Amino acid sequence: MIDLLAAMLASLTDPVLLGLSFAGVVLGLVFGALPGVSSTMALAVVLPFTYGMETPAAMMLMLAVFFASVYAGSVSAILLNIPGTPGAMFTLLDGHAMARKGQAAQAMAYALIASILGGVVGWVLLVALAPVIAAYALNFGSPEYAAVVFFGLALVAYASSGDTLRGLAAGVIGLLVGVVGRDKVTDVPRFTFGTADLQGGIDIIPLAIGVFGIAEALNMLSRRQDAATAVPASSGPTWPSWRALMPELPTVLRSSAIGTFVGAIPAAGSAVAVALAYAVEKRLSKRPETFGTGLPRGVVAPEAANNACVGGALIPMMTLGIPGDSITAVLIGVLLLHGLRPGPGLFESQPDLILTIYAALFVAIVLTALVAATLGISVYRRILAIPHRLLLSAVLVLCVLGAFSVRNATVDVWVAIFFGGVGFAFLRLGIPVLPLAFGAVLGPLLEDNLRRTLMIHGDPWVFFERPISLVLVVVSLAVLLVPTVTSAILNLRRERQ
Repeated sequence: MIDLLAAMLASLTDPVLLGLSFAGVVLGLVFGALPGVSSTMALAVVLPFTYGMETPAAMMLMLAVFFASVYAGSVSAILLNIPGTPGAMFTLLDGHAMARKGQAAQAMAYALIASILGGVVGWVLLVALAPVIAAYALNFGSPEYAAVVFFGLALVAYASSGDTLRGLAAGVIGLLVGVVGRDKVTDVPRFTFGTADLQGGIDIIPLAIGVFGIAEALNMLSRRQDAATAVPASSGPTWPSWRALMPELPTVLRSSAIGTFVGAIPAAGSAVAVALAYAVEKRLSKRPETFGTGLPRGVVAPEAANNACVGGALIPMMTLGIPGDSITAVLIGVLLLHGLRPGPGLFESQPDLILTIYAALFVAIVLTALVAATLGISVYRRILAIPHRLLLSAVLVLCVLGAFSVRNATVDVWVAIFFGGVGFAFLRLGIPVLPLAFGAVLGPLLEDNLRRTLMIHGDPWVFFERPISLVLVVVSLAVLLVPTVTSAILNLRRERQ
């Protein structure tokens, strides 16, 4: 602990390291708030600037961009109903609803507080429990990975606004989207319709831009909402009182623990964590029907889990050399670039670097809190004053540019436009679009691990023979079936009465 405090003090007193962390936070806040620009893309943009840096300096910059961009994804989710990062997909459900009620600044304050507290909890668990959680995650084989993905899909179907059946149907459509392209085993093209541009599959970023950005813009335009109706100016105090915050602290702790644990599972990612955290709070609530209508707890839960995932994702990266998500895969690239291979040996050969990484994340959390609280919210609130049609025009331009910038390919623009139309149709029919994007993200992961399981074991009953996968499958089925069965029973009772 003394060594850790010394490393943190060195980071806070070194002007170069502190300046790099501050620059990373500012860049992360900007990149993360832009629709279609993910945390991974932000790190990829910053990566070339680390080539000539020492390893501690590079990690200070990259971790600052990492944490700040994860928080900033909530900004566009709240103001524009477009998640800036995948982990903000559930924040928009209640965050944007609060914005429509004239509580945008309050929603952003709840998001910032939950993000910082979630980040701190994730950091504490990273420092204290890294070897234990990483060892547990190492026990996951293909059956467990497949069960985790199925569990995530079940959660998103349940947690999305609307009934579970419609959410499940949208998720299945997303799974079908995820299999577009050449089969990795047989090399047979699937759902490409003879188009060479679809041979490599559909990239998730243009799809997400379409269903969240273009679809929402079209939906707002079709209703001819003015700026005051779409996102009214905020009224009342920006920061919640202690009396309002205290009931949310258990949610922060639960969601942060979920985010850290799920983040420590390689490839699970923040999308699964926020879905699980949101579903848990909805299940524990005495009034679950209020979720999705502008409930602060619906903002606090996913944001705490989302930012706790940062610390969680670093656990397998540092102790096993396995990326917890796509972002830590970039961080592994930074370490390899500097001649270091993350893993158990790093704790013995480079203990000072481990302490520097801990300190870098803590400094990033503190600076994100300071910068976002003093500058971020006041600056972001000015977006509310932009005329409605000008704002929508800017959103559509950003969506098109964001889709094209993924691979500099026109096909990605057409994909975004196509799924914008699909998302618009879903919104008008009352079908949630979130499971569609979620299914497309997790579809390839589910297929790969399901195939690998069947090729190795040859029997689907293996899912019920291994304790972890058995628990996950049973809980997933319960999540899907219990609400439907309960609703059917209640309807029968009403009819009899």
